Amino acid sequence: MFNISLQNKNEVLLSGRFDAAQSDKVKGIMDEISGDCVVNLRDLEYISSAGLGSLLNLYMRLKNSGHSVKLINMNKHVREVFKYSKLDDVFTILE
Repeated sequence: MFNISLQNKNEVLLSGRFDAAQSDKVKGIMDEISGDCVVNLRDLEYISSAGLGSLLNLYMRLKNSGHSVKLINMNKHVREVFKYSKLDDVFTILE
């Protein structure tokens, strides 16, 4: 089960398992974001390469328009995925 919600205009809350099957749902919500963004991963259990790609697309789009993406509340498993993919060097990750 996966859920995504947009809170406070530019805060995205992700929960469950984020894989390729969720890409269209995620794109629809992330396309609404136009300023600095916080992605709360508090309840995210799993992220696939497709999920990473969706976050990276958001990052690149916002960065190109002068905005930022911060990832918060990442669990150990998800953090390892970012570490092994070297995306922890790209994103600002806050505890």
